[in-house]
Amino acid sequence: MDVIKKIKNFKIPLIYAWSLIGGLSLVMFSWISPVFADAAAKVPAFSAGNTAWVLASSALVLLMTPGLGFFYGGMVRRKNVLNTISLSFIAIATVSVIWILWGYSLAFGPDAFGGVIGSLKYIGLLAMHETQHSRYDGTIPSYVYVMFQLMFAVITVALISGSLVERIKFSSWLVFTIVWLTIVYAPVAQAVWGLGGLFQKMGALDFAGGTVVHIDAGVAGLAGAIVLGKRKGYMKENIVQPSQLGYTILGGALLWFGWFGFNAGSALEANPLATSAFLVTNTATAAAAIGWMIAEWIRSGKPTTLGMVSGAVAGLVAITPASGFVNPVGSLIIGFVAGILCYSMVVLVKPKLGADDALDVFSVHGVGGIWGALATGLFADPLINSAGRGLFYGNPGQMWIQFLTIITVAAYSFIMSYIIFKVIDKVMGLRVDKESEAIGLDITQHDEAGYNF
Repeated sequence: MDVIKKIKNFKIPLIYAWSLIGGLSLVMFSWISPVFADAAAKVPAFSAGNTAWVLASSALVLLMTPGLGFFYGGMVRRKNVLNTISLSFIAIATVSVIWILWGYSLAFGPDAFGGVIGSLKYIGLLAMHETQHSRYDGTIPSYVYVMFQLMFAVITVALISGSLVERIKFSSWLVFTIVWLTIVYAPVAQAVWGLGGLFQKMGALDFAGGTVVHIDAGVAGLAGAIVLGKRKGYMKENIVQPSQLGYTILGGALLWFGWFGFNAGSALEANPLATSAFLVTNTATAAAAIGWMIAEWIRSGKPTTLGMVSGAVAGLVAITPASGFVNPVGSLIIGFVAGILCYSMVVLVKPKLGADDALDVFSVHGVGGIWGALATGLFADPLINSAGRGLFYGNPGQMWIQFLTIITVAAYSFIMSYIIFKVIDKVMGLRVDKESEAIGLDITQHDEAGYNF
């Protein structure tokens, strides 16, 4: 029996390892074009300032994922804090590898299927040289854009974990990360942001990821929570005993800090649009923290620190798609409404849905992303960015485009994510057993303890 158990335990990391090895093999055997055909071509002139800004923004966005780990980790029980943080941390490593092997090519390679998926031209980045102009901005190298978009993919996957904490198997999370990035995130990114993408051609406005990141992750988290089922005692006893709200506040602060790279960096240049995105990001975030605080204060009689930081995150989410299109007054409205709306979703609507979305990923990121995408269609100011004109600036048709994009992305992400979770559950099991859940996932999944006192 011990031998059988050891073989079974060994099989799980093998699935993960072979997934990565298989991808590397695909790179080596499928790439047939000359790698260095234009190696002697003249090196184009890049902008040092733009390159430095997008590199710095990439680092800022990377910091957001460990920040998210702290933000989530502080809200769970002390027996699950390490496991919760680890779900975000391992997303950095796993997505970083998959992105190079095939993720970037599927998300941003030349269109291969009507604007919804990229080709494998850039598989392994072998057909791409760091001296090339980026096909998205002629002043930065392609590798800079690859790195910048990698950080978006990383945090999108990590966001989903907040719906699943305290009960998902670590091995199942690894497999989910690989599959979901490939068949959900990559097509959505291509459709919304890719050159020739379906929604990009329609004129959908999503400056930094309201649909690609937040709606995509929010509805995927909801699907996962439904498949996983509720934590033991959910809605029957007060199981939410935050291990360390200081972690959550620290994580929220790191998210706020990193989000400047997320939004302002999406200008891809150190220019006036980047400064505008920087300003409205901060403005909306502050307004949302105040909005949530006021709503909570009125309803419960006291403002909580958890409420304030949650409101700030709701504001960051909502301003993301609009950050490169709206003026400061528009951002104030977007943020304030987001704080109240997401708070209402958490305290009034979520209990009626019944799904155990543990850390309110759908309520904050899904709903906040939906509001932000719609608000972009309302407040897009052509004086800020000539590429966007909203309803309040004479273009009612933008609202229909935004609505259609939201509905399609949400439906696709929910359906495909539900299927992925179901298949993983059938093949290898998605949830830890009852004993492991009772003991805590730090010990049972990692043989470690977050607190040793």
